[in-house]
Amino acid sequence: MIFGEVLKKAAHEYSLALTDSQIQDFCTYYQMLIEWNEKINLTAITSPQDVAVKHMIDSLACYDETFFKKGARVIDVGTGAGFPGLPLKIFRPDIELTLFDSLNKRILFLQAVAKELGITDINFIHNRAEDGGKNKGLREHYDIAVSRAVARLNVLCEWCLPFVAVGGFFIALKGSKYNEEVNQSRGAIKLLGGEIAKIQNVKLPGLDDVRAIIFIKKIKKTPLTYPRRPGSAEKNPL
Repeated sequence: MIFGEVLKKAAHEYSLALTDSQIQDFCTYYQMLIEWNEKINLTAITSPQDVAVKHMIDSLACYDETFFKKGARVIDVGTGAGFPGLPLKIFRPDIELTLFDSLNKRILFLQAVAKELGITDINFIHNRAEDGGKNKGLREHYDIAVSRAVARLNVLCEWCLPFVAVGGFFIALKGSKYNEEVNQSRGAIKLLGGEIAKIQNVKLPGLDDVRAIIFIKKIKKTPLTYPRRPGSAEKNPL
């Protein structure tokens, strides 16, 4: 079964309506992911079924039209091979997307995919989150920050909430230990200017594992002290 058929079936099972054009874009994305993965380490997941469900549908699981207003400015922090940001852009072309990663080779891959797909209204930033969060042009600039499989939630909040404007949201895609991570992060979330707005359980097609989406609303500005210097959040989480 080719990737497009697998993705279409998985999307239907997850109650996602994808157009033929979107399916084609996802197929191109998949083909380039597999080709580039032979040269640089982008993903350990490569089969059509696994990429369709564990990367593409999983990325779209964080989409909630309540939070993604038309033309929303979205930054994907630690985007890696483009997840969840690029699938969200394919699904919702109107969002203003910035893909942010600390490894330039990943940025080069994403630029190549965007060019192949004809996506021009997209930004790429090669930097560390700790430095980007201090940048006046990026700090508290975005309606939404998203991040997937990058770090524990208390660390992610320090990296991501500084990018979010007051009234916006940080959306974290988490795995089976999400309850533990949420409980460990409550102090950090409050300190950084956020509050938990919603926790949504996720059941992906054909998988029995536990996943959840954490929606954190930015209710006040993040203190200028944060984010701290590179490495500080991992060594001494808030």
